[in-house]
Amino acid sequence: MDYKTNPSFSCLLISLIILYTTLYTIPQISAVGYPINVWPKPTTFQWPQPQAIALSPNFTITAPPHRYLAAAVRRYLLQILTEHHYHLVTPQLNLTSAPPLTNLIITVSDASAPLVHGVNESYSLTVPYSGGAAELEARTAWGAMRGLETFSQLVYSKPSRVACGLYISDVPLFMHRGIMLDTSRNYYGVEDLLRLIRTMGMNKLNVFHWHITDSHSFPLVAPSEPAMAEKGAYGEGMKYTAADVKRVVEQGMEYGVRVVPEIDMPAHTGSWAKAHPEIVTCADKFWWPAGSDWSDRFAAEPGSGQLNPLNPKTYQVVKNLVNDVVSMFSDQFFHAGADEITPNCWKIDPSIQAFLSNNGTLSNILEIFINSTLPHILSLNRTVVYWEDVLLDATVNVPSSLLPKENVILQTWNNGPNNTKRIVESGYRAIVSSSGFYYLDCGHGDFVGNNSLYNMPPDFDQVNNSGSWCGPFKTWQLIYNYDITYGLSEVESALVIGGEVVLWSEQADSTVMDQRIWPRASAMAEALWSGNRDESGKKRFAEATDRLSEWRYRMVTRGIAAEPIQPLWCIRNPGMCNVVQ
Repeated sequence: MDYKTNPSFSCLLISLIILYTTLYTIPQISAVGYPINVWPKPTTFQWPQPQAIALSPNFTITAPPHRYLAAAVRRYLLQILTEHHYHLVTPQLNLTSAPPLTNLIITVSDASAPLVHGVNESYSLTVPYSGGAAELEARTAWGAMRGLETFSQLVYSKPSRVACGLYISDVPLFMHRGIMLDTSRNYYGVEDLLRLIRTMGMNKLNVFHWHITDSHSFPLVAPSEPAMAEKGAYGEGMKYTAADVKRVVEQGMEYGVRVVPEIDMPAHTGSWAKAHPEIVTCADKFWWPAGSDWSDRFAAEPGSGQLNPLNPKTYQVVKNLVNDVVSMFSDQFFHAGADEITPNCWKIDPSIQAFLSNNGTLSNILEIFINSTLPHILSLNRTVVYWEDVLLDATVNVPSSLLPKENVILQTWNNGPNNTKRIVESGYRAIVSSSGFYYLDCGHGDFVGNNSLYNMPPDFDQVNNSGSWCGPFKTWQLIYNYDITYGLSEVESALVIGGEVVLWSEQADSTVMDQRIWPRASAMAEALWSGNRDESGKKRFAEATDRLSEWRYRMVTRGIAAEPIQPLWCIRNPGMCNVVQ
């Protein structure tokens, strides 16, 4: 189902409810025991007599004219003809005596559909026993890309052969399936971002949420505010120019991945003070003064600084940046942050002190900021995404009357399903990134120095005192099994547009990016595409283990340094690594 670009909210809500109801009636075929599988598992996979057919060395792909689909066709054709993948466990498939498969014919019924939230990504794929041509039908070019990835995973061996006699019908459960990457705390090269998007396409993920700036660095070169990156980036080789952004956005288009920019504000803006110290409060203050209570800290972690909403100059800079970002990023979503307002950072500023002494509150100050920035972003035809804090924070928040539900989406990261429910109960659409399940940086200890937590007797409780605020490590099984609509009614569930795994980069950079993200993000990819349960309603993580091992291995052969989930011995000895037989 396609959402219109600017529907009234009542129509949108009705559409969401219909979509949710429809998608949850789609049969989820298990496909357990098939000699070849696809990741993420398709919603319908019919293969009554598994066999393989030779792939012609002159194999071609025929598709309707479309700029980005044409690029995908060229890319997949080369991969299909040259990959020659060998599985960890050799598929036991008889090769048919039929002539080789010579062609894949793609038909698209709506080639003009843009890559926006809610675009139809469904497709169907038929590979016959008899040779000749396979058929891929899709509503949009973006659905055709999903089908091309599926077809590529059915091809293997040298000389190449392809699974045949099968029918796949596929459509995602959730429209928003993404990865958030923080490029402020540590820098990632453009090639890393391009590789991330390429791997997202393989996994049928469709949103790259780019957390570009934070207190630690400002790597984005904004034409209207060039001093921000000149003074706020870590170095000359650690910036993203307009040309770099164009490459990333274009890569997203070629892989069916939307690129959503985040400029976090008014907190997490210490790096802005390098160019504009007059608009940032508590910049470069030591984040947690010695001997003070946690409530008296200046930031949630080292790297302090918040925009001053009472300084008119703040809005001149913000509007310049917003205008530049909107001109560089074509997506309809603009993420404006609004998380983790630290009260003491504002309280030490003289102008804010005067405001508070006249019966003003910190929430009033945040209201001033939202009222002064949200209308401008909306005027640029953007939907604004905020972190949940703007509404749910216990100390500094704004009333829902300031956040129009038809224009604002809230992303949840605290308290698991409880905060998701609070958001949708309030009538907002939600993106789920619960830190207890979807934070990929958790479980690696802490990054602060001279931490006495690590100077303990050998018998101290390491499990509950790991130093990681969101520990332990989030395993692929935990991610796979998380139901992002847990405890919600059908109407509430329809407001959950999807989820994102998150990699904050205090202890990550390009050297570990692939391992931190993959294959754990693959686990979320399947859960949000076709669900985490079989046709009987039972969680299918057990049978997913061998499939994920195979898929992780295929990603590795495609140049992605995904970490292993088991010894190779396990998949070579089926069932022997289970807890029980």
